[in-house]
Amino acid sequence: MKPGVCLLALMVEVPLIFAAHPLAAPRRTSLTNPQIKYQLTDQHAVTLRRGNVTAIIVDNAAVDTKALPGHRAGYNGVASLKYTGQDENLFVPALAGLNFEHIHDGTPDLKEKFEPRKFPMQLRIISADTVELYQPPTENWKLESCGRYQILEDGTLEYTFECIPHADLFKNGYIGLFWASYIQAPEDRRIHFYGKPVKQLNQPETLLHARTPSHGVDSTHPPAHGAFFPELAANFPLTLVNHPSAYRYSQPWYYGIRDNYSYTQLFRDRDQIWFAQSPTGGGGKNPAWDFQWFIPDYQPGEAYGFVMRAHYAPWSDHATLQKSVQKHLSALAQD
Repeated sequence: MKPGVCLLALMVEVPLIFAAHPLAAPRRTSLTNPQIKYQLTDQHAVTLRRGNVTAIIVDNAAVDTKALPGHRAGYNGVASLKYTGQDENLFVPALAGLNFEHIHDGTPDLKEKFEPRKFPMQLRIISADTVELYQPPTENWKLESCGRYQILEDGTLEYTFECIPHADLFKNGYIGLFWASYIQAPEDRRIHFYGKPVKQLNQPETLLHARTPSHGVDSTHPPAHGAFFPELAANFPLTLVNHPSAYRYSQPWYYGIRDNYSYTQLFRDRDQIWFAQSPTGGGGKNPAWDFQWFIPDYQPGEAYGFVMRAHYAPWSDHATLQKSVQKHLSALAQD
């Protein structure tokens, strides 16, 4: 055989290999995995119970029941989170936690600031401990999404979010997404995380206790090893998104304390989540303990996703909490 023919044969047989996007969807929801079976419900709320924790997951319709009196339309996610023996909801009763709130591209031309709240969602029951919130492509951004809430053995919630952009509409080349948790009047509105001042990133990490002075001031904390920093217009209207603080976090988890209970949000390093907060985001004395996520270099039709956990338990001290959440941090790190 001639050398040229051999080379041609080799070229034909070797497949082209493309690296997966670093934020590619894990394909664990019914959006991306057709093998996942689910049941629909005519209710707008589903209760999950395990361990000592009870969580009520809602779509974005209004709910007015004994368990959720006066819950407002739009506030999808975890409408109620309680520990055994606790009467009060961690979250502001009319609002929610892990509430999918914003879709944006960093430009001021937002036709709807709260797009996930405004267009229909569908509750999909997967099992006794798992439910999903599916949203068809939204009217303005054409973003299809699915959030999967699974309550684990110890009552921790694992939240998997996956989405597919169906049009090339994001002008700055990335997709910006935001989640809010509105906490019901804690005595201490601070959040606590390991990090470093921006001007001292070469110094050892320390445990920081962050409270922003007002809504939209020093409101978001990027990862210390952040690989992507979004372009944001100076007049971008979502002030919790575009006002970085003087700190960057060094470990992908943070917590706040309310009424002798800690609420901890834990993330995967690889997902490059940004922490966010507001002292009055839930109105009055109700802070917002939030996070945001950016998908750079997206392609229409491709699926993207992240995984996080929300741990709710009695509070005693930092060392005890750190020990109790370590298994969740380890599981996420290996995911």
